[in-house]
Amino acid sequence: MIKLPEKYRKYHFELKHFLVGFTMLICFQLVISIVHRISLRRFVTETRSWYRQDFAERLANLTATSLELLLETTLQHQNMDEENRRVVTKAFNIILTQQLLRQNVEAVCLLMNDGDRVITMDNGQALYSHFFEQNSAVQDTVNRYQNEVALYREIQHRIQTSEQTQSVLNEEDVIHVFVPFVPKGENLGVLYLKSRPEFGFLTKEIIANFNRSNLLFTIVIFFGLWTMFLISSRTVQERNEAQRMLYTEREEKLKERIHFQKEALFAKRIYHTHHKAEKVMGFIKQDLESLSDKNIKEIKYRITKYASFISRVIYDMKWFDPPLQTIRNPYFRTDLNEVIRFMINHLFMRVASKVNNYQFDLDLDDSLPPLPVNEYVIWEIIEPLIQNAIDHANVEKIVIHIETRHQHEKSKSILIIEDNGEGVDPELLEMSRGIRRMFLDNVSTKSDNGNSGYGCYIAYEIATQRCGWKVDAENIENGGCRVTLTMHHS
Repeated sequence: MIKLPEKYRKYHFELKHFLVGFTMLICFQLVISIVHRISLRRFVTETRSWYRQDFAERLANLTATSLELLLETTLQHQNMDEENRRVVTKAFNIILTQQLLRQNVEAVCLLMNDGDRVITMDNGQALYSHFFEQNSAVQDTVNRYQNEVALYREIQHRIQTSEQTQSVLNEEDVIHVFVPFVPKGENLGVLYLKSRPEFGFLTKEIIANFNRSNLLFTIVIFFGLWTMFLISSRTVQERNEAQRMLYTEREEKLKERIHFQKEALFAKRIYHTHHKAEKVMGFIKQDLESLSDKNIKEIKYRITKYASFISRVIYDMKWFDPPLQTIRNPYFRTDLNEVIRFMINHLFMRVASKVNNYQFDLDLDDSLPPLPVNEYVIWEIIEPLIQNAIDHANVEKIVIHIETRHQHEKSKSILIIEDNGEGVDPELLEMSRGIRRMFLDNVSTKSDNGNSGYGCYIAYEIATQRCGWKVDAENIENGGCRVTLTMHHS
């Protein structure tokens, strides 16, 4: 496989790109063919005009020279008998009429200067009479060459001055050639030749050959480009198929990875909730050991709550994403204040080794409406946040302030959990993917974080994804951290 330079690898060529290039090449070929044809036609036209003029001038010069040589030869004889007269006249006629036999010559004659008038002669008899008998009588040919005589008069001075052949091309593609007639070096007039050369057949043949060559060249280029297009399109199709297979393989691996991550998170969540359940089971054992006639109602109430929480933990072990109606449902009428009081009094305050290290300051709003959320789901949200405030306070006497407020005009309730500790590391309060880093998985300030950094993550995921609440955290100016949960009532 050909490796492209590094600077070209970033470009992603598709079939449409090759199609556009192919179309542009075809258009360029057509434009070049048209321009070439126009140029060839112009060249042929100009060449034809030049050759037409050159052909007529050469023919006129040859005729004039022949007449001059004949006159110079015959004028040397003093006595011309009838036989010589007939021979000379015939020679003149042959020279004049021989050119008329050509297809493109229409007229040949001598325009002789006779004072202010111009004599026209186009046959041997007139020539012999003029040169040998000095008879300058104008014959009937004058009427036939009126236009030619008028044209000659226009350029007569120029011919006599330059003593060069002059050609005039009119709009009908007729060439009028005037060759100075100077037998024995004396300018007596001009030899006039009218020619209408026809080279249309030659032009048509050249253009036809060019069209055939151009058509063949265009066909070759077209098939060459078409072959390149097919090869390119096939290459692009193979590349797209390889990319599709690669993306499919990556998709499968990504699904496996996501599934593995879900299983790992699920295992961590089970471990986390199992640890809480173990602690609750210890409380149940203590209550059963202290059971008596006097406290049976109180212990029954606590054990019922504990048992329901353990049932919820076992229920969550069934699947990664439990049905939404088991979490949030209009039939649930949970008193948030009651949940908070029970957790403080019968979960956190029952840990003997910690009772003397922290205390709780509750400020609960009795106007708080019931929440349509499972009570034990709320346990899973609040318990890790309170435990996190206790574990990271790092002060001798920890005070946890818990406050609830109901804002009736905004139809929402707020739960605030504050501590008087050192606060949270500012790096953990930075936003990452739209979330505070302290609520991400495996993010913790504990030195041994093998199984830490998961409580806040669970609380955030359940509160936001399953309950639709908003969770935020910030440090307090006087020290400590504040976590705020906002619950909107529909």
